[in-house]
Order: sequence, then structure tokens, then C-alpha cells
Amino acid sequence: MKNRIVLKIVGIARRYRVNQKYKDRVFRMIFHKKKDLLSLYNAVNGTDYTNPDDLEIRTLDDAVYLGYKNDLSFLISDTLNLYEHQSTVNPNMPLRGLLYFTNLLKAYVEEKKCNIYGSKLVQLPVPRYLVFYNGSDSMPDVSVLSLSDAYMRTADVSAGKGDMDGTIQEAIKAADPALECKAVILNINKGHNIELMAKCERLEAYAFFVSRVRAYLAAGCTLEAAVDRAIDDCVTNDKLTDILVKNRAEVKNMLLTDFSEKKYRKILVEEAIAEGREEGREEGREEGREEGREEGREEGRLLTIRIFREAKENPEITFEQIAEKVGCTVQEVEDTLKMIGIK
Repeated sequence: MKNRIVLKIVGIARRYRVNQKYKDRVFRMIFHKKKDLLSLYNAVNGTDYTNPDDLEIRTLDDAVYLGYKNDLSFLISDTLNLYEHQSTVNPNMPLRGLLYFTNLLKAYVEEKKCNIYGSKLVQLPVPRYLVFYNGSDSMPDVSVLSLSDAYMRTADVSAGKGDMDGTIQEAIKAADPALECKAVILNINKGHNIELMAKCERLEAYAFFVSRVRAYLAAGCTLEAAVDRAIDDCVTNDKLTDILVKNRAEVKNMLLTDFSEKKYRKILVEEAIAEGREEGREEGREEGREEGREEGREEGRLLTIRIFREAKENPEITFEQIAEKVGCTVQEVEDTLKMIGIK
């Protein structure tokens, strides 16, 4: 049972060997220069700013913002912008945006030495949150996610009793939620938002690059070969040559990088549990041993996490030493680590 569960989790790990955030990092590289980020801003907003120095980078450090990378944040005129790239649509983007903007505005207020306790109104830039999406799921050209969609709806409180006429309660119920954050999602897959692509050459080139990677993968190429051929296509068509020629190896490493322990554990728990439950139900009909299967699944998950942790904490450790420490076979250790690219 334990061996079968380990192999199931290894299979899941194999599917996710490529970091699903690889495109985020390439996106950041493409637009890290002010002039390129300004061109993207102009294309999205229909503006015609020409001086890159009008744009002030405000991107938060990983260490500052919840320990993980986000994309690009900048201040221009009276707007505070957060541009994030995603290859999956997450309904919690507005909540993430709210937390991000909280940190941005806190830094802004401190930098400007604003007195939030004074009688004078503190002027703030307007926050704008755009998500550039190019995942494989179907999405419209433009869509909006709202933080208020996540709020739990409770039964209406009845109007006031006794001498109270209900005015206060009615006003509270009629008011909008105290906090709102909207994420505008722009589909930047090839063939979508054509007018936007025409206005921003680098965005169109990025969509071309990703589409070529996918086309070569669909044709049966390995990821490494697909990336190489997609880069060649871009260079041939004079797209992103300043990035892809000079930083070819770095771009490839971004695309081929192994994912972090944090992401590995998250995917492992979510998908292994989901698949394990489904298999458990099927086997339950056949064998009637639900309790044993649940114990086996949990044992397998914990074993794989222990193997992963031992390998990450001590890169010099051998398969035999890991097997002895966690109490499994050498083959289980080798299969697990080989498939997820750790050893």
C-alpha cells in the first residue's frame, strides 16, 4: 500500500516538475525596464507618456510581501499600479491584491510623512490592479474579480425595535462593504486582446513566445527542446531578441527550474488528497477497507514529505542514508527524488 501511494504522489510531482510560475519570471524580465513598463501602461490606459522617469517602481521585495514573488508595481501620476502575471486564475487574487496594496500604501504614507491622525485629508494615489493571464483555461479578453464576492452573506438584521426607527440599521445594511479590491484580468494569450497587443510590441512578442512553446510541446517535444525552438523562432522573427539572445540560458533556467518546497508541499497535499479520495472511494466499493486506505494514503504523503525534507536539508546525503532515516526502501527514495528533480 505504501509503495503504491508513494508512486501516486511521484506521478503528481512529475506532472508539476516544471515550475508553473515560470512565465511570471520571464514576464518580469521582459518589462523590468522603465521604458518597457511605460509602454505597457500606455497601451493598457490609452495614454501617451514618453518620459520613463515619470514612472516610479514600487515593487515589493519577496521578504516584505509574504515571502513570495509578485510582479511589478509602480507609481505614475496619481495611480498606484500593481501588474501581476498569472498562468492560472485564482479567485483569491483580490484578497492578495488588498494585502499587497496595504503594504504599498503603508510605505507611501511613511515616505510622504503623512499625518493620518490630523484634521487634513491625506491624498492617496488611486490603486489599479491588473492581472495578465495566459494560462490554458478559456477566459474572456477582459474579466473582473471583486473582493466583495468573497464576503460571507449573513441573514439581514431586522430593523430596530422599540423607540429606534431602524435608520441606523438600514444605513448599515445599505452601505457597501468597508473594503473592496478589484482585479482586472486581461487575457494575453495569442489571439486575445488584439488591439492591446498592437499597441505594445513586447506584450505581443511575449504572447508569441509562449504560444510557440506550447505548439512545440503539443508536437511532442520535451520542454527543453520546446523552449529552445521557441527562442529560435523569436530571434528569427526579431521578437524579444534583447532578452532572449543575451539571457538565453537564464530564460531556459526560469522555464526549467524545479519548484520550491513550499509549492511542492501545497500541490502534493491538494492533489494527492483529492486523487487519493477518489481512488479510495473506488477501492472502497471493491474492497471495503476504507480505514486502511486512509491510513495508507496519509502514511504515503508523510513519507514523501520526509524524503523531500531530508534531501533539501542535506544535499550530500545518500539515498541509503535517507531510506534509513525515514524507514523506507532505497528504491522509494530514488524514485521520489528522481521524478521531482531533487537529486
